[in-house]
Amino acid sequence: MTVRSPSTHRAQMSTEDFEQVARAAPETVTFEFINGRVEVKPATDGDHGEIFMWLLRQCLRHRPELALYPKQGLAVETFYGDRARPDGALAPVDHFAGQGEWSDPTGVLMALEVTSYDYETNLRDRVEKRDGYAAAGIPVYLLIDRDTEELAVYSDLRGGVYESRTLHPYGATVKLPHPVSITLETEKLKDYTR
Repeated sequence: MTVRSPSTHRAQMSTEDFEQVARAAPETVTFEFINGRVEVKPATDGDHGEIFMWLLRQCLRHRPELALYPKQGLAVETFYGDRARPDGALAPVDHFAGQGEWSDPTGVLMALEVTSYDYETNLRDRVEKRDGYAAAGIPVYLLIDRDTEELAVYSDLRGGVYESRTLHPYGATVKLPHPVSITLETEKLKDYTR
């Protein structure tokens, strides 16, 4: 896995300008600043929401001292001062109390993304966000990939890069590594496929 280089392109705008644009956006639009580009986060469909709720219930059952925060803004300070809104950020209960719209990712145990059915999901979810979460020091990245019907678990963070990736088909028992330490029974995900 490679980490993006700051020399690949210039940022579209400054982080401060992006935050101002994001604040002024209507509630129906969600912006992110990924790899120096303004991204519009696609609206979720019903299956996407059901997958999030399935994982939320799993996390609450196994680790009640943690919360899976939906769409929590994270300041993933990489080369471009990126700002991301993962589908879920797993952290201790009350972790984000008193923080602003774009919180420090320190203390987040896992970032979650569920792929969308749009043409940019490959670059956004499988590459850029993975690299951004690793650079921000988030120990585990869970990608629920609806195209391949797999869970990709990224871990073993070293030098801002995930050195381990394991793939698990829907239906498998998936052990999320430390510090998450949750075992997922994923048979239910088969109910949320096209």
